Amino acid sequence: MKQIFFALALRNVFRQKLRTLMTLTAIVSGVAGLIVVGGFVQDIFIQLGEAIIHSQTGHIQVFKQDFLDKGSRQPEKYIIKDPKALAERLAAVSGVEQVSARLNFAGLLNNGRRDLAIIGEGIEPDKENKLGTYLKLSAGRNLKDSDRFGILIGQGVARSLGLKPGDRVTLVMNAAEGALNSLEFEVVGVFQSFSKDYDARAVRIGLAAAQELMQTEGANLLVVSLLRTDDTDRATLAVKALLGKELDVRHWRELSDFYDKTIDLYDRQFGVLKFIILCMVLLSVVNSVNMSTFERTGEFGTMQALGNRSSDVFRLLMVENLILGTIGATLGVCVGVLAALSISAIGVPMPPPPNANVGYTAFIRIVPRILLEAWIIGIVATVLAAILPARKATRMPVIDALRQSV
Repeated sequence: MKQIFFALALRNVFRQKLRTLMTLTAIVSGVAGLIVVGGFVQDIFIQLGEAIIHSQTGHIQVFKQDFLDKGSRQPEKYIIKDPKALAERLAAVSGVEQVSARLNFAGLLNNGRRDLAIIGEGIEPDKENKLGTYLKLSAGRNLKDSDRFGILIGQGVARSLGLKPGDRVTLVMNAAEGALNSLEFEVVGVFQSFSKDYDARAVRIGLAAAQELMQTEGANLLVVSLLRTDDTDRATLAVKALLGKELDVRHWRELSDFYDKTIDLYDRQFGVLKFIILCMVLLSVVNSVNMSTFERTGEFGTMQALGNRSSDVFRLLMVENLILGTIGATLGVCVGVLAALSISAIGVPMPPPPNANVGYTAFIRIVPRILLEAWIIGIVATVLAAILPARKATRMPVIDALRQSV
C-alpha cells in the first residue's frame, strides 16, 4: 500500500510539469544561493585567519605570564632567558614546522629631522620570511639574516618620515636595565601587512640587533608555525601539556580579537540571509502549491468520494512535496557546487576589509556542512510550504470539491 501511495505521489509530481518546474526552480535557486553565499563567507573566514597568522601572530605564541597585558609597555620585564633551548623543545611537538623568536621593543625612530614613536620587533628574518607570506613589500626587499643593521618599516612609518629603501635612520630606545641606547640602521624595505594600524607604527630589525639595543640575550615570545592550520587546537594542547604553567601559551584566535568579532558579524549576516532565502522558497512554493491544489480540487473531491479519508489526501500532498523538495534540493546542491567551482576558477577581486591594507581574491569554498545545511533547508522549506495549502484542500466539503470538476 505504501509503495502504491508513493508511486501515485511520484506520478502526480511529474504529471504537473509546469507547476513542478516552477517549484523546482525556486528550490534550486534557494539551495544554490545558500551554497554560494555560505562558501563565500567561509572563504572570508579562512583567508582572514591565514592573513592574521602569516602576517602577525603565527599559529601559537609562547611568552611569560602577563606579557599580553603589560608587555607592550615594558617588554624588557618579560624576557625569556634561553629562547633557543625552549624553541628546540617546541619544535619536537608533532605538526610544528618551525619556531622563531621575537623581541618586542618601543622607541623613537629618527630620520635626521624629526622623531616618530614606533613599536618594533627583533626577528629571525629567514624564518619570518617563511611565515610572513601575507606581508607585501611596497618597496625594497625583505630582511635577511645577513642584514645585521637593516630595518624593515611599515608603509605608514615610511609615509610619516618620508623614508625609502637606502635611507639611514636612528633607532633610540630604553635598554633592559633602563639605560638609553641607540643604533643606526639602513632601510631595506617597506611592507604592508594585514593591519593598517600596525603598518602606521611598526618596524622590524634582526633579532641580534634588537638584543644589542636592549642589552639582553633573551626574547619576549616564541612564534610556533604549524604545517596545517587545522592542527592548531591539537598543537596548542600539546604545547600547554609540555610547558605546564611555566609559560603562557596562546592560540592565534586568542591573540586576534578582530577575527572573532568579524566572524560573529558575518555569521549574523549569513543567518539573516538564510532566513530571507528560506522565506523566498516558502513563498514561491506556497504560491505554486496553492495554484496546484486549486486546479486539483475536483481530483481531491473524487478521491474522498471513493472512500479515501481527508488525511490520505493530506498525506499524498505532503509526500508529493517531500519528493519535490528532495529532487529540488539535490539539484540545488549540484548547481551550487558547479557555480562555486566556476566562480572559484576565475576568483572575485575584493577590496581591503575594514582596518586592513591589502585586498585579496575571494573564492567560493565547498564545505560539506554547508552543502548538508542547504540540502536540508531546501527539503524542510518545501514541506513546510505545503502544510497550509494541503490543510485547506482537505477541509473543503466533498460536494463543493466535486463541483470544481464540473
